[in-house]
Amino acid sequence: MDVALFLIGLAVGVLAGVLVARRLGIPAPLLLVVAGVGASFLPFVPQVHLEPELVLIGLLPPLLYAAALSSSLVDFNTYRRPILLLSVGLVVFTTIGVGWLVHALVPGISWPIALALGAVVAPPDAVAATAIGRTIGLPRKIVTILEGESLFNDATALVLLRTAIAAGTAAAGVHLWKVGLDFVLAAAGGVAVGLVAYWLAARMRRRITDPAIDVALSLVVPFTCYVVAEEIHASGVIAVVVAGLLLGHQAPILQTAQSRIAERINWRTIAFLLENTVFALIGLQAQWLVQDLADSELGVGRIIAVCLGTLVAVIVLRLVWVFGSHWVLFRRPQDSDERLAAPPWSFTFLLGWAGMRGVVTLAAAFVIPLNTEHRDVLLMAAFTVVAGTLLIQGLSLPWFARRLRVPAPDPLDDALARATLLQQATKAALEELDKLEFDDQAGVVDLIRQRLDQRNFAAWERLSTSPGQESPAALYYRIRSRLIDAERRRILEIRNAGQVPSEVVADVLAMLDLEESMLDSAEQERDETAAYAARRWQIGELCDDLARYEKVDEEPATSCPACLEEGTQWVSLRRCLECGNVGCCDSSPRRHATRHFQDTQHPVMQSAEPGEDWRWCYVHHLTA
Repeated sequence: MDVALFLIGLAVGVLAGVLVARRLGIPAPLLLVVAGVGASFLPFVPQVHLEPELVLIGLLPPLLYAAALSSSLVDFNTYRRPILLLSVGLVVFTTIGVGWLVHALVPGISWPIALALGAVVAPPDAVAATAIGRTIGLPRKIVTILEGESLFNDATALVLLRTAIAAGTAAAGVHLWKVGLDFVLAAAGGVAVGLVAYWLAARMRRRITDPAIDVALSLVVPFTCYVVAEEIHASGVIAVVVAGLLLGHQAPILQTAQSRIAERINWRTIAFLLENTVFALIGLQAQWLVQDLADSELGVGRIIAVCLGTLVAVIVLRLVWVFGSHWVLFRRPQDSDERLAAPPWSFTFLLGWAGMRGVVTLAAAFVIPLNTEHRDVLLMAAFTVVAGTLLIQGLSLPWFARRLRVPAPDPLDDALARATLLQQATKAALEELDKLEFDDQAGVVDLIRQRLDQRNFAAWERLSTSPGQESPAALYYRIRSRLIDAERRRILEIRNAGQVPSEVVADVLAMLDLEESMLDSAEQERDETAAYAARRWQIGELCDDLARYEKVDEEPATSCPACLEEGTQWVSLRRCLECGNVGCCDSSPRRHATRHFQDTQHPVMQSAEPGEDWRWCYVHHLTA
């Protein structure tokens, strides 16, 4: 019962901490760590000892799998060079650097144990870095590299830790060839297990149509991958990540739409609970770690020197590695596009500064054998690195991002990419529709075309920055939301009267909930895009027409002349780059910009709205 009460209190405390952090506008991990440290010294809070098995088997696989599912295999391939250099090269570099420092500061400590501590504190944490990075709006390139790095750096660190402990136990030296061989074998075995798990899960998913069974299978995959890989002395981390990346990449092909929605919601919930609970648990270790130091043979001054020296070392070594390998990290391949060009030094600094450590570091520290001399000091050094990097780097990262004026992801860029992508999908759908043979006496084809147009119009409307003007999509959201509320009230009245089976009522309410969630998501995206000034960058490849018609720098248009003549209302304005004609967009009742193209075949138009300069090719359905 005491354990149950503690777990309930922990969950409630974590949820309360997240809500308070959001109200204060600070990253939740930082507040939870501080709250955990404070709570650990309260007399009524029981001591919490994180066991390595709990973290490495119970927490690490689902956290890694959730991160891998939401990561992009395409992005990982794009940034594979910096990801591998950081997840392998930097971990080795940090292990050696910290090992040398600890060996110099702690008298009598062996090289294997010193290197073991270096391996413990070497890997940054995916949860901490990306949670803080997304909260403060770091550039997407940095967040992608941080995610990819932290998916694989745990594998490198755990292999180094296992090799160092084995060398220390055997009283033998640490041989570089043995470390390299262990890593290659562990990595190869992990990849093999991950590929087999992906193949088996993929074959099963092709035959599964029940979302509940599909999600249950998803919950089993990470633990199975990790345990099987570790049993054959391979890397469980790599096995989980490989399986997660491949299953996430192939999800649109392997799973039904309902299964994908259910899996996405379930793993978001699991990741949310585990991620935030982990930071609270880190803080709760403070009291007993401090208490154990009372029996240490080292003086207070030397203990402080070891802890602070290790903290400073991991921060400095990461910056040295990132800046020292800047050219290699971001060297632009000859066949790459502009988005892969080397970023400015401010990007490099933020990438080096975002090296927060997390629960894997603390759990790995407990793997150090109990009979190791000065083990209590080594554990405190690991805790100092975790708490120190979270607080020092986590608190200062937003300030550095603002001072360096690093641009955050722009919702207008995303809205433009989304509209372009939907337009391309619609084009493919209409081409497929023309190939089909059917007897359409009920006007189904016209209805399909109309719904495709409405979807595309709503996407393009999110690019409008006209103040004080309600778009048709926004008006639709406002009216339809009121109607859904009325529908739900009536359904609940019928449910309370007991006139319809409860299963039927639940199905209808679920249909309304799905529609309302889609409306809420679209409205939130419209609000975000309206808050940003347009900052254009090229989407995809330029066609010949877009290359020929460059952007024009003219005053925004104020009206659609054709709408004024006809007495109709326009939504957003577009300017023809061939003749300068101004017409209204396709969300307007008369769609004069498109009509102008149909009459003249002038291929390219540009937005004539304030702060917008994107162009659209009617012929090739491309945007720039």
